[in-house]
Amino acid sequence: MLDDSPPPLRPRRRAVLGGLLGGALALTGCGSLSSKPRVREWNLFGGGDGARLLQIHQQYVAEHPDVRFEATTLAWGPPFYTKLAMSAAGGRAPEVATMHMSRLKGFSPTTMLDPIPVDLLSAAGVHQSDFLPATWDRCVIDGKLYAVPLDQHPFVLYYNLEICKKAGLLGPDNKIKTVKGVTEFLDMLRAVKETTGKYAVSVDTTSPWRLWWTLYGQLEGEFFSPDGKELVIDDAKALEALDLIAKLASEGLTPRSANYAALVAQFSNGEAGLSFNGEWEVTTYQTAKLPFSMAPFPVVYDVPKFQGDSHTFVLPHQAHRNADDTKATIEYIAWMLKHSVEWAAGGHIPAYQPVVTSQEYLDLKPQAEYRSVAPNVLYDPDAWFSGSGAQLENESAAAFNGIATGQATPKAALAQFKAATQKLLDTPSPV
Repeated sequence: MLDDSPPPLRPRRRAVLGGLLGGALALTGCGSLSSKPRVREWNLFGGGDGARLLQIHQQYVAEHPDVRFEATTLAWGPPFYTKLAMSAAGGRAPEVATMHMSRLKGFSPTTMLDPIPVDLLSAAGVHQSDFLPATWDRCVIDGKLYAVPLDQHPFVLYYNLEICKKAGLLGPDNKIKTVKGVTEFLDMLRAVKETTGKYAVSVDTTSPWRLWWTLYGQLEGEFFSPDGKELVIDDAKALEALDLIAKLASEGLTPRSANYAALVAQFSNGEAGLSFNGEWEVTTYQTAKLPFSMAPFPVVYDVPKFQGDSHTFVLPHQAHRNADDTKATIEYIAWMLKHSVEWAAGGHIPAYQPVVTSQEYLDLKPQAEYRSVAPNVLYDPDAWFSGSGAQLENESAAAFNGIATGQATPKAALAQFKAATQKLLDTPSPV
C-alpha cells in the first residue's frame, strides 16, 4: 500500500529574491515577491528540449502570476546529478528537479529526496490511475512515492520514406512494414543498403549500449540478481546480441565506426535509410525537412522490449519544507503533466495517460507512431552506477566499441564489460 503521508513542512517565512542561481532563468509574474509561494526548478535539458521547456515555462508563468518561479538548467549527466546530490545532502535543494527514472533508485531516494505528497497530487487532479502501472510502480520505494513520471523516451526506428519506398519496405499506408525475427530484420536492412549504396542503418557504434540492451532485453536476459547484489548476466544471450551487432558492421549494414554526431548526419544526408536512436531527434529531422517517419524498433528476438528511460519530477531533500511552496510545486507538476502534449512534440511519449489518449497527441506525426512501446520500455539496471549518463554506460562503451570495428571479439568485449561492472558493484555507493 502506498504511504501518502506528506514530507515534514516548516512554518511559512518571508523570503526575498536576492539573486538567481548560476544559469537560472527567472520567470515570474508582477507583484510583491515576498507574498508569493516559491517554486525553484532544476533541469538538465539543453538543445531542442531546453528551448521547448522554456516555451512551456513561459506559458506556465503567464498563467500563474501568483507564483515566484525560477528555472535553472545545469549540464546534462554527472554535473547535474552531482550538484543535485550536494544540494539535497545539505538540505538546501530547490523545490523540484528533473531526474531520469533510471537514476532514481541509485540516488538513495529515502535520504536524498522527499516523498511526493500524494494527497496534494490528487487535489491537483493527478492520480495513480493516470499512469501505466509499471511506470508508476518504479516511482514507489518503501511504500512512498518519490517521483512523478513526465514521459518515456524509448529507442526507436527512424526511416527515410523515399529510400524505404524504393527498397519496397513501405505498405499501402506508406508506413514501414513490420518485421519480426532475425531473418526478416536482416532482409530489411540488406534491402535498404542495396538502395542507398552505402549503409542500411545509422547507429552509434562507439557507444552501443542502447542497441545491446534492447537486443539483450528481447532475449529476456537478466543483469542483476533480485536483491541487486550479484551480477547474473547470461553469457549466451549477451553474446548472441553482441554477435548480431558485429554481423551488422561486418556486412556494412552499419558503419564500422560512428559516434552520435555521425549517426545523425548519416541519416540526414541519406547515407543510411534507417536510424536506431532515441526519439528526441524528431525535431532535428523535421527542421531539415527530411522525408521520414518513425516506428517501434523491430522485435528481433523473443519479446518486445525497447531500451528507454523517463524524465520524472522529484522533490530534492530540504531540511525545512514550506507548506505553501510545496503545494505550489505539486500544482506545477500537475500543470506540466496536463500540458505535456507540448513536450511530446519533441518526441517523448507522455506518461500522463489522459494526454496519450487525447486527439491532440494522436494527431502528432510521427511522434504518436511509436506510442505502443510505452508498456515495454526497458529501463537500465538498478544500481548507483547505472542509468542515463552514468558509469555503466561508459563501461559498456569502453568494452563494446571495438566490436563494430573488428578490433575486439564479442567474447573478449563481454568479459571486459563484466569485469568492469563487477568492480562497480563491489564499490559502495557514494550517496
